[in-house]
Amino acid sequence: MDFSNIAIILQVVIVFGLIVFVHELGHFLVAKWAGVGVERFSLGFGPKLFGKRVGETEYMVSAIPLGGYVKMVGEEVGEAIDPALERISFSHKPVGKRFLIVAAGPSSNLFWAFVIFAVTFASFGVNLPLDTPTIGGVQEGWPAQKAGIESGDEVLSVGGTEVKTWEDMAKLIQQAQSKETQVVVKKKVTGQSVTLAVTPKLRDDLPSDAEEKKYAIGIMQASQTKTVSVGEAVVLGAEQTWLWSKLITVSLFKLFRGEVSAKELGGPILIAQVAGQQAKLGLEYLLRFAAIINVNLAIFNLLPIPVLDGGHLFFFTIEAILGRPLSLRSREMAWRVGFFVIISLIVIVFYNDIARLVG
Repeated sequence: MDFSNIAIILQVVIVFGLIVFVHELGHFLVAKWAGVGVERFSLGFGPKLFGKRVGETEYMVSAIPLGGYVKMVGEEVGEAIDPALERISFSHKPVGKRFLIVAAGPSSNLFWAFVIFAVTFASFGVNLPLDTPTIGGVQEGWPAQKAGIESGDEVLSVGGTEVKTWEDMAKLIQQAQSKETQVVVKKKVTGQSVTLAVTPKLRDDLPSDAEEKKYAIGIMQASQTKTVSVGEAVVLGAEQTWLWSKLITVSLFKLFRGEVSAKELGGPILIAQVAGQQAKLGLEYLLRFAAIINVNLAIFNLLPIPVLDGGHLFFFTIEAILGRPLSLRSREMAWRVGFFVIISLIVIVFYNDIARLVG
């Protein structure tokens, strides 16, 4: 039995559990602050595995670890409320408090993404890419590895043209396209200069409609680690949270406009695979990935789709403008549409995940 793989699986499970936990904890804490009764706090869906009741709330872990939920008194559309429970009912609270309760889940994920980014920067520093043509890493199975290029080697020339910077080298590799090219490198181990034949490969990780085809040999830029102060780490954490929020939002807009194929979507299987890869690289990489997943979960939940937090916030906004909630029939119809959309997305992402595994 490979105990290192078991340790990686445990790390991934713990990370996913904590991401879901902080989302639901946001709903839970603000609901308690607003005076709303909470019947259940569950990590996961489906049958209950184990749990414990404390006061009015049952805390439990359920069998399907693909999310979680907080069950509040009177939160279901059209739910009949015992008059004695109206004072702690979600549906009987002012629209402003209901808005805050629902918004607390995604907000909690964004807050913890910021915290994780900041802690990671403070603990591990910042990796700054070097402008020199020094190899920081080589991708397995790519032309550079096959030609004998190794991490730490320095590229001296490409196709007979001397290079001084990483950008110079990248341009020459791109210009060579798929033609065999002579690359002179200074080996890190021996210090000797050797000439190697490398044939750039067309990158297949870019959209099929990209304006320009990109060629690469599978090398990564060398970097150096810079220590940062706590204040700098906080600023960098906020910047990273904002940048990832913007990137994910733009990507979703492109997806809905048809500029990005639905085949690019990934589900739990792909996320678990990537999380496992990051865990193998070390704690720093796993923490950064956890922060990015927190941002993903927050932005996705804010989509104005009924069933998601964003759908509820959309209806609360309409209620605040009109001074009354939409009719029960309208909300039920919207919920059915939202449920269909979410089920469709689940089918797509699982299909994509399985197709990747088979491929």
